[in-house]
Amino acid sequence: MNSKEVIRIDGRAIGDTFPPYVIAELSANHNGRLETALRILEEAQKAGADAVKLQTYRPDTITLDSSSEGFVIQGGLWDGRRLYDLYQEAHMPWEWHAPLFKRGRELGITVFSTPFDPTAVDLLEDLNAPAYKIASFEAVDLPLIRYVASTGKPMIISTGMADAEEIAEAIAAAREGGCQQLAILHCVSGYPAPAADYNLRTIPDMMERFGLVTGLSDHTLDNTTAIASVALGACIIEKHFTLDRLGGGPDDSFSLEPPELAALCQGARTAWEALGRVDYGRKSSEQGNAQFRRSLYYVRDLDAGEIIGVDAVRSVRPGFGLAPKHLDSVLGRRAARKIMRNTPVTPDSFE
Repeated sequence: MNSKEVIRIDGRAIGDTFPPYVIAELSANHNGRLETALRILEEAQKAGADAVKLQTYRPDTITLDSSSEGFVIQGGLWDGRRLYDLYQEAHMPWEWHAPLFKRGRELGITVFSTPFDPTAVDLLEDLNAPAYKIASFEAVDLPLIRYVASTGKPMIISTGMADAEEIAEAIAAAREGGCQQLAILHCVSGYPAPAADYNLRTIPDMMERFGLVTGLSDHTLDNTTAIASVALGACIIEKHFTLDRLGGGPDDSFSLEPPELAALCQGARTAWEALGRVDYGRKSSEQGNAQFRRSLYYVRDLDAGEIIGVDAVRSVRPGFGLAPKHLDSVLGRRAARKIMRNTPVTPDSFE
């Protein structure tokens, strides 16, 4: 990725010369209560997140009301659940979107969403959503990507389960649809996902291969993977966020709680600040300690004209004398004046 590659969401610049953009994914963690969803916005803002992301769908816009084979989940966190029933429970009623967008503006935190079909895009456009996210499972829905791109808003595409060819196709669809500000997220679509599956070295390869602002959608259970990704160039971090991991909702168990989100926001920013730039110079925090470097000191009294021998000079702390590298050029010289022990070797102290 060109270091100058930047996108802007709601006025916030996102790129490798800016602090990581942290998205708190609300997902299904409202657990059927608008009051809970509003509190999640408030807690995300307090924790320091840049944005809260919603999901905009109805069960009949994302699946079919069927119990046939393939429509019942086998294994994993939601084993035995019908897709339709799971999405019925998890979806956010469309009438909640307006008050959530309004509350986000009041709090000063960006709210945007993942649409799962064109009708969701239309709703979000009516609410003047500042950006859009394409979920990993929809990264192969190229018509949806083109429709989202036609809004002209910034777009973030998660790439879980997608191979390099499918990622390239999704990017091409976004560009064809008119998207000018595009980012992609490395993702593993496991819930939760083990850190070992993340292969974070993929992030710099994605940056080089696709030339886009790149980040991480993280489904691990703590912050280690997300913060490590910053060191490899991730400019965006997305994590599921809940008020209570034991809340019983479909996504609660693999989501961060408020103190953990606050730690992520701080840790990601610290990691980004620590990256800095290539700099071999003395740092401001080191200035006061430079005096404690080693230097050459006289360790016995010398008369004027006396030859300076190995018994007269040592490399010790502090650092007010000549650097130790000059020892050989000092030995064998004559003292220019009477010298007292425990004084620094200086250029004018010998002939």
